[in-house]
Amino acid sequence: MPKPSAIAIGAHPDDIEFAMAGTLLQLQAAGWEIHYFNLSCGNLGSVKLNAAQATRTRTREAKSAAKILGAKYHASICNDLEIMYDVPTLRKVAAVIRKSKASVVLTHSPVDYMEDHTNTCRLAVTAAFAHGMPNFKSTPGTKPFANKVTVYHAMPHSLRDPLRRRVMAGAFVNTTPVRAQQVEALAAHASQQDWLDVSQGMNSYIKSGEEVSRMLGKLSKKFKFAEGWRRHLHFGFSSEELDPLKDVLGKNYLVNQKYERSLEKEE
Repeated sequence: MPKPSAIAIGAHPDDIEFAMAGTLLQLQAAGWEIHYFNLSCGNLGSVKLNAAQATRTRTREAKSAAKILGAKYHASICNDLEIMYDVPTLRKVAAVIRKSKASVVLTHSPVDYMEDHTNTCRLAVTAAFAHGMPNFKSTPGTKPFANKVTVYHAMPHSLRDPLRRRVMAGAFVNTTPVRAQQVEALAAHASQQDWLDVSQGMNSYIKSGEEVSRMLGKLSKKFKFAEGWRRHLHFGFSSEELDPLKDVLGKNYLVNQKYERSLEKEE
């Protein structure tokens, strides 16, 4: 019997390591197959390399990071700032999701500080929605699959939306047991130290990643390091409101009751 499968879909090389890799590793520890897919090759992410050199460097780093995670690597399909929500790109994303046969799709927040992240989220959600639709043709052609799929959205950059409002996690995953491996995978993106220092003032990107993980752990009031998630509405993805991360990860998964109460108030 094949292993259950999860895929992380990020915009750029290192996005998965910052916000999703800990959860991937926890699923892997539970016996799942994991997949790693950055839509963009990272061609603009350097102040020292030209676009072609940056593409080669960041692709090599992403492959190394996926290997450290023990994840199946899927090649990028876009350039930086060119991740567009259009049909040709959607068909390519659908092909990767179908190839992975993922029951869990991890991706960006529906709103984030830059459009590459937001468009990646939209593409991942629609491609996941179409995973079982034989009349939606993927590129390359890939057979649809019938598994139920659950989509989870990572926390936005700085835990805030584009208008600076704080975003609350719907649930927390304990990443403390896999933190060292996650940091090793993030460190594989060595070319990003100078770029993130110059472009976003992040100082050490390793330190910045640790600060966010530690902050989410503190917000959980239970874990030292954590990743935060919001679960996508189940309609069209599964026949019932499944929460496979909760079912699989057990004590390493914590529902944020404050978030759940906020949903109830809106009903």
